[in-house]
Amino acid sequence: MRDGTMTIGVIAPASRIPPDLPSRITALAARLYPARTPEIRFHPHCFSTDGHFAGSDDERAAAFQEMADDPAIDALWFARGGYGSCRIVDKITISAEARRKIYLGYSDMGSVHALLYRNGVERIAHGPMPADLSRPGGEAAVARSLAFLVEGRPDTLEPTLSPGVPSAAFNMTILSHLIGTPWEPDLTGHVLMLEEVSEYMYRIDRALFHITSAPSIRRIAGLRLGRCSDIPANDPDFGQNETDIARHWCQRAGIPFLGRADIGHDADNRIVPFGLWRGSGS
Repeated sequence: MRDGTMTIGVIAPASRIPPDLPSRITALAARLYPARTPEIRFHPHCFSTDGHFAGSDDERAAAFQEMADDPAIDALWFARGGYGSCRIVDKITISAEARRKIYLGYSDMGSVHALLYRNGVERIAHGPMPADLSRPGGEAAVARSLAFLVEGRPDTLEPTLSPGVPSAAFNMTILSHLIGTPWEPDLTGHVLMLEEVSEYMYRIDRALFHITSAPSIRRIAGLRLGRCSDIPANDPDFGQNETDIARHWCQRAGIPFLGRADIGHDADNRIVPFGLWRGSGS
């Protein structure tokens, strides 16, 4: 930080963002922190178009590398989810400067979180992104992330977090696809929190079968289930809800099911640091 003012870099490893989002985010930050407004720098690639993505794989990876290696930037805030971050993880180098930063995002950003965490980066968190401003009630979600980044406020965190117990949070589908790859993180002894959106109940069942069957995941301290929202109707009806499914697969795998977590694809999404959080000022 320079003169106590945080500089936040925003990149889009997956999908692009609308051109009006930066002005809306900076206006909110100025209103919330009038005395020391954080400088929020949106990388130009966030508005690029390459099919589904915010620029080509090489462009998105280069944008990540540029901001991660910039000593003037204190935190990297991922702009939005969508899809595409898995396509760049093999193109990223984790430098000494990159290890110093805070990283915040969720959903598809789980692939980048996994890469960072596997490489020993210590300040990673699952939480709201700038694009959440467009959700109903999204201003509160974005304000929560700013309070976490700028102030390190503990009231922004998921309430079941326990001191001394490492944690991690992922979108369920993203973690399922990471298992068995070179980027799967070691979650031994962690409380693992999972959330999902827009997946059929049978796909939630299949993802939890895969996750809980992995020998590496069976070493976690326990599993908490976040919100599973916008679930399409099964035909025929699946006959179980997401809690039933999580409890079933945890029991089969010998993993403690610890109940629900206050995370999900919505404005109430609370922040989950990876590992044992060192704090924004460390």
